[in-house]
Amino acid sequence: MFTTGSNGATLCAVLLAASAHCLGESRSNSYALVGGAGDVDFRRTELVDAKGKPTAADLVFETAQKRMLVEVAGRSLLDIPYASVEKLTYDYSKQHRIKEGAIVMVASLGAGAVVMMTSSKSHWLTIEYHDGGAVKSVVLKLSKKEYKDVLRTARAQTGKDIEFLKDAKL
Repeated sequence: MFTTGSNGATLCAVLLAASAHCLGESRSNSYALVGGAGDVDFRRTELVDAKGKPTAADLVFETAQKRMLVEVAGRSLLDIPYASVEKLTYDYSKQHRIKEGAIVMVASLGAGAVVMMTSSKSHWLTIEYHDGGAVKSVVLKLSKKEYKDVLRTARAQTGKDIEFLKDAKL
């Protein structure tokens, strides 16, 4: 129900332009995820060290150079050419929120017990690659908001199938 007055027509034009802009953006982003011309960056990734400590990292798929970069604090830490990737493995883990529940329990016993019974899910990508003669691996913790896009992009860019553990599905 649009009005034909000048304010109604202006509002209609603004809404149409905004929706066209949004549709154009989503189309270009989905194109990049399946192997478009540009690089694809994931900013919510964490690099896990040998002790299990996560560090904020960026995972970059460079289409033209055919390589993955893992960057920490703006510096390239790992440079993995697609041709050297041996295997990609996805896994997830569930854990109960015991620590968070204990903190909430200080304020409310019932709410803390409920939080303790809920669980969180962590998403993991392991990249095995060869560097010279040695086979190396890197473990990345993926954000729950972008793990599906990371997996799709990794498959499309590297051409490698992803091994899913624990009946995980994309």
